[in-house]
Amino acid sequence: MSCTKTCAVSTALPGLNSAPIRAVIVGAGPAGVQAAQTLVRHGLRPVVLDEAARWGGQIYRQPPANFKRSKQTLYGLEASRAQAMHSSMQDLLPHVDYRPDSLVWNAEGGQLDILHQQQTSVLDYTHLLLCTGATDRILPFSGWTTPGVYSLGAAQVALKFQGCAIGQRVAFVGTGPLLYLIAYQYAKAGAEVVAVLDSATLGDQVAALPQLLARPSYLAKGLYYVAWLRAHGVPLHGGVQPVQVLTPPQAEARVSGLVWRDAQGEHTLDCDAIGFGYALRSETQLADILGCRFSFHAVQRADLPDTDAAGRSSVPGVYLAGDGAGIMGADAAQWAGERAALALLEDAGLLPTEPAQAAASVARVTQLNTQLTRAQRFRSGLERAFPFPVQWAAQAPDALVICRCEEITAGELRHAVQAQGVLEINRLKALTRLGMGRCQGRMCAVAATEILAHALGQTPQQVGRLRGQAPVKPIPFALVQASATAQPQEAS
Repeated sequence: MSCTKTCAVSTALPGLNSAPIRAVIVGAGPAGVQAAQTLVRHGLRPVVLDEAARWGGQIYRQPPANFKRSKQTLYGLEASRAQAMHSSMQDLLPHVDYRPDSLVWNAEGGQLDILHQQQTSVLDYTHLLLCTGATDRILPFSGWTTPGVYSLGAAQVALKFQGCAIGQRVAFVGTGPLLYLIAYQYAKAGAEVVAVLDSATLGDQVAALPQLLARPSYLAKGLYYVAWLRAHGVPLHGGVQPVQVLTPPQAEARVSGLVWRDAQGEHTLDCDAIGFGYALRSETQLADILGCRFSFHAVQRADLPDTDAAGRSSVPGVYLAGDGAGIMGADAAQWAGERAALALLEDAGLLPTEPAQAAASVARVTQLNTQLTRAQRFRSGLERAFPFPVQWAAQAPDALVICRCEEITAGELRHAVQAQGVLEINRLKALTRLGMGRCQGRMCAVAATEILAHALGQTPQQVGRLRGQAPVKPIPFALVQASATAQPQEAS
């Protein structure tokens, strides 16, 4: 049978399973690469769809091919892990169908809608492994839309991918281990880090030590970043709330400083750029539109897709691994990627049945489960060390912009609650256009949920979650119209 585009990979292993297996992995970060490696090792040739130009995900994001800075300079203490992961995928390229610059913008009925080089196509699958990663968890403060204010992830992308800093005098604000990692990376790269302002306190971090000892090497790494920053004269402050971005009196506004508050009162800091974020949130839109069941997770303060210990979702043939299933870190993402791939192979009847090999598979699954359990304990410790600032919604002024795409303020959201009896986040969206802009709620959903919950005197769990819808990220209108009439399909 002829194909209208490049054929999707079908694999049937004689003697194990006569049905063709079309395994597709979305994402080429630590979880996706490890999953691909596992599937290849068992005889499959998966399709790996990567939104980025080169594999690595966010944590091991690769610069352009002609970039000259060394991995040691780019990744610091993570250089050896980055090198190992990049090399692993390089070795896999002859054995996988790797498709960079490929955005999966919709998924349903065993098919994925993909945007690649301004063309859209449909890819069939029998088994789908979502390794969609995470984005910054944003809690706005006054002036956060000013030029020169970046999320922590954006600041890291600028450094790793483009080899530039977001400013000459940079302040980092928020909470979470990423706050200190990026401050360290910027200082090592030669930028002036004028301060690290953490909403968590030293007391929070001391209280979390018993749980953080579940992974002593990670704890030691975090302590090293803090010690290095202190030794190099970077001011570190805890218990901080950012108050207001300052701008110069000239007509063209840009960051010139930051007002922040702690137990001693308000302070002013001179800076020309700000990176901020409050840890990470999972990218779950594809799992949502596929119909996966979700549950609220108190540790992550978010609704996440339900999975079993192996990464199976509530939808048969759909698996999740890595930060897209819950924030756990790069090592845990790799373990989860392998575990989910093994579950896929088991469900497809492709695991070896020879006694010695079968025993080895069982032993590996047991080892992965143990590692993931330990990682979960460590994750709980991180949440204790860097707690979500639950007082944020109560302190957010009415004039604060929550949804920057639609320019919706906290006051407008509160008014909808009071005047129109809004009780649920999707009703709030319908009445205010919250989350209907380019980011589809990625930047505003967390903050809006907190505002709604506080206005109702409820918990975030009680007000629900913004439902995902296609396209999960912006695509040209012309392509949507074309795909509605005659999309090319990839078939065997």
